[in-house]
Amino acid sequence: MQSHIGKKGVTVKDIPADVFITTLAGHFKKSDHIVMPAWGDYCKTACYKQLAPANPDWYFIRAASIARKIYIRDGTGIGSLKEVYGTSVDNGVMPRHFREASGKIIRTIVHQLEKAKLVEPVPGRNGGRRVTKQGRGDLDRIASQIAQTAK
Repeated sequence: MQSHIGKKGVTVKDIPADVFITTLAGHFKKSDHIVMPAWGDYCKTACYKQLAPANPDWYFIRAASIARKIYIRDGTGIGSLKEVYGTSVDNGVMPRHFREASGKIIRTIVHQLEKAKLVEPVPGRNGGRRVTKQGRGDLDRIASQIAQTAK
């Protein structure tokens, strides 16, 4: 019998973010847990944007990124995710100012992640999400698959 003492499994934190997010986005696109809403083709991701995203898979990439952010930091809420995806806006000759990203998109993705049982509200707090036990296992399984293909 083999001993598992001293052996460490691969987690999401061990995989580069861009590789993990693109792999998880592909997984979300194949599954029916994360579905792009009907308005997803023509919506902007923030008030300071002029056009919708050019990548047709942008919704799944954002969902994968949000799932990773919640995995890394428990208790992350919609407001803090709006700040993460926001940026400084060029106002021409006026000074630059920070603008948050769209809350509707982030809220819709978080609700879909909750339906998929990947995240759950943090008990005892007004807002904030954390990864469920099942969600942590699923995300770590995908991370270990990435590590296996890299070898």
